[in-house]
Amino acid sequence: MSERPPRVKICGITRLADAELAVELGAWALGMIFFEGSPRACSPVEAGRIAASLRRRVELCGVFVNAPLEHVAGRAEEVGLSLIQLHGDEGPAYCGEVARRTGARVIKAAQVSLEGDIRDLERFHVDFHLVDARGPVGRESQRGGTGRTFDWSLIDHRRTHVPLVLSGGLHAGNVAGALARTRPWAVDTASGTEAAPGIKDHGRLHEFFDAVTGADRASPGDGPEQSLRTSQTVAAGERA
Repeated sequence: MSERPPRVKICGITRLADAELAVELGAWALGMIFFEGSPRACSPVEAGRIAASLRRRVELCGVFVNAPLEHVAGRAEEVGLSLIQLHGDEGPAYCGEVARRTGARVIKAAQVSLEGDIRDLERFHVDFHLVDARGPVGRESQRGGTGRTFDWSLIDHRRTHVPLVLSGGLHAGNVAGALARTRPWAVDTASGTEAAPGIKDHGRLHEFFDAVTGADRASPGDGPEQSLRTSQTVAAGERA
């Protein structure tokens, strides 16, 4: 592993108390979802409270799914977002316009299950690439928060130096193995640190950060097969 643990993005934040604990534990970024179809959607009022309290201590990331540009730009200005994660079918030109209009750094997220999904991200000249697992069969349109992992060996096909954020079913029981196998710039967790969608379990948050910090003790052999057995299944129909 690298000399320092990778950064941690805690996604699906909807409450100030959860955000404060994540920052206290060392979070690099807080993900607030602005997508009405998600059970983890953060209200603009609460997002404002979180931003007012923590903006000088953490990256504030707004997560959007196929949103109109004006909506993204307006919410970025309203909350004071420093990161914008695009988790839908947005193209490279749209990503570039979001960066220009908001001044925020851009994370382009992709759901991956094949080598081609990894290679397709090379089209996006953004600040970060985030790779996530596809939703279960029959719910392929589910955007994140699935509690599922993907085949981490797919990361071997990356041919870009854009910093990688690894997502997809990460929790305290599998994140060390994921780090040893993929060596990402950062990791992202939503369902793996929750008591319920949008509500963080403070014990699981502590355990996740402890696991990341101790990841130098991980075995590279701890792969997604094991994590699929240990991951908790998120209820069908949960999104983003």
